Amino acid sequence: MEWHITDAESLAIIDSEIGDHVFSPAEYEIVRRVIYATADFEYKSLIRFSERALQAGAAALAARTTMIVDVPMVQASINYEIQSTFANPVYCSIDTLTRPQKEKTRAAWGIETLAKRYPEGLFVIGQAQTALSTLVDLIEAEEIRPALVIATPAGFINTDTDKERLRDSLIPSITIDSRKGGALVAAAIVEGLVDLAWQAYGKAR
Repeated sequence: MEWHITDAESLAIIDSEIGDHVFSPAEYEIVRRVIYATADFEYKSLIRFSERALQAGAAALAARTTMIVDVPMVQASINYEIQSTFANPVYCSIDTLTRPQKEKTRAAWGIETLAKRYPEGLFVIGQAQTALSTLVDLIEAEEIRPALVIATPAGFINTDTDKERLRDSLIPSITIDSRKGGALVAAAIVEGLVDLAWQAYGKAR
């Protein structure tokens, strides 16, 4: 992320107000990015990191693993960070050409198509709950094994259940344990992860 002095001042305010926490330094960098993007300190208690999620995600970015996102808003938000660092290919499920279908949404059919094409990709589901359901179905069927899944769709129907299924799958994941979320949250997580990966891998190249 390209920082300005006002960004640094805002992050300093977050640091002074967030209070005690149990996050590792790397996890905390992600958490405060989300709080900065949303101005919502409740995310401090809502973000869930699976074991080695950040390590797996950073390694996948450094290896130029293909990224699959659910909606154009996420793709547009992360594109500058990705292209100015590791330049991973990024595909959007809604923009993916599929056969006309009625049983699922465009996002769900697009995720299924791309997941089967890139079964070990890095997936970012920021908005479309139907895409998350489809992705978890494929994981449970052992058809794919993603490097990392970032799942932050906001919603009221099945969202928490799908996130819990994802966590139970033992696939590295970063999720929001709440109805809250959205594309902005997903983008903030990706941007933080890219910066961490660039510090660990990119600058040393």
